[in-house]
Amino acid sequence: MTGSDARALARSLLDLCRGRRLTIATAESCTGGLVAGTLTDIPGSSDVIDRAFVTYSNDAKRAMLGVNATTLVTFGAVSKETATQMAVGALERAGVDLAVSITGIAGPGGATPGKPVGLVHFAAAARDGRIINRECRFGAIGRTAVRLRAVVEALRMLMELARGPQAAPKPQRAAVSRIRPRVTRSPRGHAAKRRPRSPRG
Repeated sequence: MTGSDARALARSLLDLCRGRRLTIATAESCTGGLVAGTLTDIPGSSDVIDRAFVTYSNDAKRAMLGVNATTLVTFGAVSKETATQMAVGALERAGVDLAVSITGIAGPGGATPGKPVGLVHFAAAARDGRIINRECRFGAIGRTAVRLRAVVEALRMLMELARGPQAAPKPQRAAVSRIRPRVTRSPRGHAAKRRPRSPRG
């Protein structure tokens, strides 16, 4: 993925949201506002993008997005639970239709046991209650590459929510035979022809 790929995806997302009158907020940690920057780099994005939260520290996550301190202590800043609370917090505080969050370890330092460089957690939330989570392990591919791939993944998740819930497949009706049953009709009785009587002598 390149910067031009991210830009093309951002343009498609903005067009989709504009057509559906959806607004977006972002909550970013390891990407430091790159998702919002990619979107707002496109002219006319102001009718879709409302605001961006860059919450690099745990204090910022708590103060700006309402992430629970217990969540941060128990699961850590780079976790599914924290990403979910970041997305929901951005959604509620901004009053938008869609929000996405990113928290991860871009490197080269910052790795801990079980949480290597390149680990990124994402969450996207919609006003209708839908929430999707994603964990990506990009590996030690370099700080810039991790951040760029995280931007693309966040845009994809917003696209997924913007398209709306997938309609459940309609149950198939049992096949109805259109062959009409034959009605057995009794043959009509043919009247026996009477022979003319011979005159009596």
